[in-house]
Amino acid sequence: MSERRDRFAVFGQIAQDLVLRGEALPEPDESVSVSELRRLLGGKGANQAVGLRQLGGSVAIVGVVGEDDIGERLVTALLHDAIDVCGVVRRGGSAVLVDVVDPASRRMLLEHVPPTSLLTVADVEASASAVSRAGTICLQSQQPGDALSAALMIARRADATVALDGAPEPEVRDELLAGADVVRADATEAEGLTGIAVSNLDSAHEACRWLLARGPRIAAVEVAGEGDLVVWEDGSAYRAHDDDETVVDRTGGGDAFFVGLVRGIANGWSMDRVADFAARAAASTVARLGGRPELAHLVR
Repeated sequence: MSERRDRFAVFGQIAQDLVLRGEALPEPDESVSVSELRRLLGGKGANQAVGLRQLGGSVAIVGVVGEDDIGERLVTALLHDAIDVCGVVRRGGSAVLVDVVDPASRRMLLEHVPPTSLLTVADVEASASAVSRAGTICLQSQQPGDALSAALMIARRADATVALDGAPEPEVRDELLAGADVVRADATEAEGLTGIAVSNLDSAHEACRWLLARGPRIAAVEVAGEGDLVVWEDGSAYRAHDDDETVVDRTGGGDAFFVGLVRGIANGWSMDRVADFAARAAASTVARLGGRPELAHLVR
């Protein structure tokens, strides 16, 4: 049982992250100097898989990379991070995300996500044997709804814990919420899921209770960029974000919170301890440039 507890599968995006720190965010027709450039393995799925691996998990990822040079580098990077790539599909062109950050931690994100870089039902079904041993299966909602439904079926057959990140397509929202044990959403995603504008702690509680009524046993919602609320049947925990002076780049903070949440729940910790751990994971990630997590120090 302990071995399965430490096994995770992530269905989500794999992308090349180009992260640039500039003296300012450019206005239209304006150029700015770049003081730092980083090329990273990225995308929400890859960031979550890497974070779970750093926290001691055995992790398989199911996602798509291109048949181009970028795709080759992404697979190499996943292997370097000790991620199981049996569920990685090669086709088309790779997704590329450009994150531009200024000294005040404001950012601009440009996304090139070819349709071929998204998961299909066939991709998911082909991964079943590779991920069926996982104790927790993570579904990243930026993927097509039918692919996520197919992944949920695999999770049900495997009797795995299902953790849902973000707001899936409306056509599969109710099915995925009913099948999820854990759901996490930022403020915008939470409003898309629930119709509740999450602008303060009270509205975050309302959104979490709405989500719990649809099936999950644990719901986590970002509170308008100010903190994160975790709610379960008989309790709740709110953790404020760190002071802005410690923040370099907020990219990946939500992914890291999700990773900490999932890992702590799999460990069987108390929910207060889980909330603390998730908040520490997010704070560690936003303190550096780019969305790639560096979380191993949290378990030493």
